Amino acid sequence: MIRRTALRTLTAVAMTAVIALPLAQGAQAAAPATTATTINAGDDNPFRRMELDGLRADFQFMCPTGRCVGFWSLVLTDHVAQQKFEGHKFFVYAPATGEFGFFVDTDVAVRTVDHPAQVRLVDTDFMRSHPRIEIRYGDPGHPDRARVVASATTLM
Repeated sequence: MIRRTALRTLTAVAMTAVIALPLAQGAQAAAPATTATTINAGDDNPFRRMELDGLRADFQFMCPTGRCVGFWSLVLTDHVAQQKFEGHKFFVYAPATGEFGFFVDTDVAVRTVDHPAQVRLVDTDFMRSHPRIEIRYGDPGHPDRARVVASATTLM
């Protein structure tokens, strides 16, 4: 009985991976590798009307409770993510208002992350209510001194 359940679970995970991999690769291939990009895809990508600098749209599957969902997010481009970052934190900042946003870490919202691979933004009220958001690297206590590594601007 346990082996049968384990086999069914393994089969379901393998099938999800088989289905998700081409879609995820297609989403990555569809995003241009340039530093400044505008996403205008005709799909359900919520970032298609944004000018992205140092960011790209990424479609990903997540199965936190055994029920898989697909979602769009913004991640750092490979060029930005490969730069050297040491000793500080990444954070989301709206320069016009001085407000902070959140990254998504698996299914938990976090204010800061340590590594470029952890930078993942989802479509939120914060992003919709701020025409420009920036990913900064430095001390969140002094955002004006932090380095801007990427930005997303909503096109009107």
